Amino acid sequence: MSIPRQLDTPLYTLLHNEDIQGFNASRPTDQPVDLTDGDFRGLDLRLLDASHINFSNAYFRGCDLRGLDLRTCNLEGASLAHAQISGTYFPSSLSADEILMSVNFGTRLRCSATNSATS
Repeated sequence: MSIPRQLDTPLYTLLHNEDIQGFNASRPTDQPVDLTDGDFRGLDLRLLDASHINFSNAYFRGCDLRGLDLRTCNLEGASLAHAQISGTYFPSSLSADEILMSVNFGTRLRCSATNSATS
């Protein structure tokens, strides 16, 4: 199991400083953003353009993710412990039970193999 960490990238620094507007303006529009293993605990990410971000093995403890569209994100192995997720879209490869287990108990998300193969 990977340990969440502070990433050494300009885009991660913008997010970690909760400069969501700066992140959205700086992110590439033609390629995915890799934030694998990132530590996002306690951040307010509500206005984030999360399209095509790799959040695999990320740590979102206590994060405010309300209203985000995470449908195109890789969330394999991420933890949503005590995150606020009202109105959030998740990838179809994640079941509601899987998401609730992660929010309530901090379990790592496991994407369904049948759905993720077609995504």
